[in-house]
Amino acid sequence: MDTRLLEILVCPLCKGQLVHDRAAQELICHADKLAFPIRDGIPVMLVDEARQTVAGTLVDPQGR
Repeated sequence: MDTRLLEILVCPLCKGQLVHDRAAQELICHADKLAFPIRDGIPVMLVDEARQTVAGTLVDPQGR
């Protein structure tokens, strides 16, 4: 994953910083507890495609 791209990408919900998990090929938002997948080197920044990082703590994709 290109480091320049990582510097400009933010969480689509909170606009917060993302952490690159190289082993899992995901971009993690700790504030929203979401993990966005990286497929074929392309980050998928869709909330519907994101994985919850904490079980039982659902995040409303509409921000409500």
